[in-house]
Amino acid sequence: MALRIGKLARLTGRSVHTIRWYETQRLIPGVRRDPQGRRVYHEQHVEWLALLERLRRSGMSIKELRDYASMVRKGSASLRERQQLLRTHRRLIEQRIADLSQALQIVDGKIEFYAKWISSGVQPPLPYQGSKQS
Repeated sequence: MALRIGKLARLTGRSVHTIRWYETQRLIPGVRRDPQGRRVYHEQHVEWLALLERLRRSGMSIKELRDYASMVRKGSASLRERQQLLRTHRRLIEQRIADLSQALQIVDGKIEFYAKWISSGVQPPLPYQGSKQS
């Protein structure tokens, strides 16, 4: 089913301006134009924009997204290359998750520390030798 840019914007929750920007950045493969020069998108573009959003949220740079889109345009000849790019990105996501998990533990410890202090009215012993709580 052919989609115009306004319909694609509504289906993806992105603005027309954003979709046009993505296209100028060469982030959307397979966009055709009709005889009047209007962009024609397809249902696969809805899924593609969702993928771009997830990759951006996970920390992939615009350059990496551009590289990935370029690989997609090459077709099956770039499957290994795409797989490697995503494997590398996956490792970065795993590291970010580990870092965030550590940060969450520290925040949870502070929340517990303050809960004890609030409930008792007395500052509890500091959890780390020689450190100051704030």
